[in-house]
Amino acid sequence: MDKTIKIILAILFFLCLIDMPYGYYQLVRFVALVGFTVLAYQANKQGKQTEMVIYGALALLFQPFFKIALGRELWNIVDVIAGIGLLISLFMNPKEGRN
Repeated sequence: MDKTIKIILAILFFLCLIDMPYGYYQLVRFVALVGFTVLAYQANKQGKQTEMVIYGALALLFQPFFKIALGRELWNIVDVIAGIGLLISLFMNPKEGRN
């Protein structure tokens, strides 16, 4: 399940680089909040405290309720870094997502 969440989030983040309607970015924020919260919970359950903190911080960054205004260019950089980080984490933890 973790693997699926990471792939979906990475795809959503990379699609943010394309000029999309504003509603898409709102959807991405909500899905990212839920996805990163689930990933943080799973990391905590597995005793991976560093990953839990990273996913928790990302959930707070992407949450749609109290928006952090970074500007389009900076958000694009954040999206790319988060997407690449999620894809890299798939290869660093190859056993992850098999449960």
